[in-house]
Amino acid sequence: MEIPPKSPDGSEKSPQSRELITSNTGSTLCMSSRSESVWTSASRSKWDIYHKPVIVVSVGAAVFLFGMVITSLSCFLPKNKDVYKMCGPAFLSLGLMLLVCGLVWIPIIRKKQKQRQKSQFLQSLKSFFFNR
Repeated sequence: MEIPPKSPDGSEKSPQSRELITSNTGSTLCMSSRSESVWTSASRSKWDIYHKPVIVVSVGAAVFLFGMVITSLSCFLPKNKDVYKMCGPAFLSLGLMLLVCGLVWIPIIRKKQKQRQKSQFLQSLKSFFFNR
């Protein structure tokens, strides 16, 4: 039997074995990823998936309607007409921007969900064939 060489500091573990023991790249990789882990297959409800874009669309629609009201006030109230004419279009554009961003976000999430389902299916097939 071959005796592994001792390290210069006198410890009995070789540098390779020390790297293997302290290496936790697999767990670090899973923990550091920002996206949902592929290893957890807990199903999420529709609200958990779509709550952020729904909130953005709701706020955008509310701000857009508020901008419409303020803009229409400039037609009916002669007092502070300049303020209404400045603030109304600003709220209109901000609300429209939020509304469009939320509406574009929803198909992006749907596409991601389909890709995630495909990758989970391919990983299960790969594990089925290669783990035998």
